[in-house]
Amino acid sequence: MNPFWNSAEHRLRSLLRIGLQLLLFLLFALGLVFVMSDLVMPLLPEDSPLLVNRVRNNFLLGELTSPLIALGATLLSMFLAGRYLDRRLFRDFGFHRKIGWWRDFFLGLGLGALLMSLIFLVEMSQGWLRITGFLTTREGIPFWLGFGVDLVTFICVGIYEEMLMRGYILRNLSEGLNMRWIKPVTAVILSTLVTSILFSVLHLVNPGANLMSFLNIFLAGAFLSLGFILTGELAIPIGLHIAWNFFQGAVFGFPVSGVASINPLISIEQLNNGWMTGGYFGPEAGGIGILAMLLGTGLILTWVKKTKGRLGIQENLAVYIRQGESKIKDVP
Repeated sequence: MNPFWNSAEHRLRSLLRIGLQLLLFLLFALGLVFVMSDLVMPLLPEDSPLLVNRVRNNFLLGELTSPLIALGATLLSMFLAGRYLDRRLFRDFGFHRKIGWWRDFFLGLGLGALLMSLIFLVEMSQGWLRITGFLTTREGIPFWLGFGVDLVTFICVGIYEEMLMRGYILRNLSEGLNMRWIKPVTAVILSTLVTSILFSVLHLVNPGANLMSFLNIFLAGAFLSLGFILTGELAIPIGLHIAWNFFQGAVFGFPVSGVASINPLISIEQLNNGWMTGGYFGPEAGGIGILAMLLGTGLILTWVKKTKGRLGIQENLAVYIRQGESKIKDVP
């Protein structure tokens, strides 16, 4: 057996595809950084208005461009990897132009907003936090500007993290693990566990990370994967990821995996930094985050059962179908 080439599928094996796609991602990211720093920034006039200079000269520029660069690198690398490595169409990573996709996406948005709102209300009712202000500003940045940058950031992060972790890595791992002695459903489950561990490892560099945050982010990875492995689409995970982060940081002022938002709608002081609230890392590292994810899991299962008519892991995520011909059941 050739360790590098899958003769039955006429393409490279899954680990090589994943490695090359990540390499493409890094190359495109570096290229976009060069374009921004050496080609675009010099075009800004030195005597531009104060607001432009503020964006140019302080951290806000990095806050705005970093997620945009990551999103651009993700789109480019996955398009090329899909075409030349995976031999599949871009839409087969979990995107389909059907009303059902958008219905699931808005369900994800609503679910993320609901769960984080419940976390906020529970913590406030228990005296674990207090509100210190509204429409706050940081480092003299106008509220609308900082809030807008937060919104762009969370939209980009929700899209590119789900595309990379679930749409590309989870799917390719599932195909690679689909062997004679491993059933397709088992391959998808194992891939979900592996990508959730990877998702958690990548968050270890965040401020305030600890063992509790590692375990909880692993659970968050599995929670975000649920909508994908049940539907074969990224609609629920992307919507859920965007709204969870946005309401957590930009609306309610919690840290998002240890990182503070620029100008949150509500500023808070965390009065209880224990295991239940997640402390300086944010609710997703606390017991309250686990409870929210359990509730969210039940709601996703209920939604999928109602809209799709059945519950079951999409085992075809582990089955390679060339040229975008998906066997995943489409729902109008």
